[in-house]
Amino acid sequence: MFTGIVAAVGAIVERAPLAGGCRITIDTGLLGLDDVALGDSIAVDGCCLTVVEMRGEGAGFDVSLESIARTAGFDLGRRVNLEKALRLSDRLGGHLVSGHVDGVGTIRELAQVGESWKLVIETPAGLGHYLAPKGSITVNGISLTVNEVTDHPGAAAGAPGRTEFAVNIIPHTMAMTNLEAQRVGDRVNLEVDLLARYLERMLRAGR
Repeated sequence: MFTGIVAAVGAIVERAPLAGGCRITIDTGLLGLDDVALGDSIAVDGCCLTVVEMRGEGAGFDVSLESIARTAGFDLGRRVNLEKALRLSDRLGGHLVSGHVDGVGTIRELAQVGESWKLVIETPAGLGHYLAPKGSITVNGISLTVNEVTDHPGAAAGAPGRTEFAVNIIPHTMAMTNLEAQRVGDRVNLEVDLLARYLERMLRAGR
């Protein structure tokens, strides 16, 4: 489990093919690895990966084809947000995040508004109904609060459709994450609120 509070931004410095996926090596930057061991979990752009190798200032992770297909990717040179797994004694500064990416969104707007930025993301079909104003969303592993939700024709009627949501990015978040390198049209990893998923399941069972 994670909180969506990014601890450091790293970079993918190596990528080698493996049967069923690939192995990536990440220069973890300012993320201290003194308390990290083989088998530990680290969220990489919101995707929970297992440390399989320790290499100097970095760590290696095996990524399955399933993870590659369901995320924005792990391309060589990509800057990635990093967070160690939550400990029970830690402060929950964001919200409960599982590190299981639900879908890949597309940035439709990134505009500065005063000292902050307005970020608008289009969700893939089927994710929009999990979003609500003042609810939580994870974008590239960053815990954010949803300010606006716009359902386009088809989505509001219950059929899978296009939904856009807007969040506010404060200067600290922009400076401490890889959002500063994102542009309109870029793809980002999304994880919806855990409570929304469980609520949907219970409501369906109740029917």
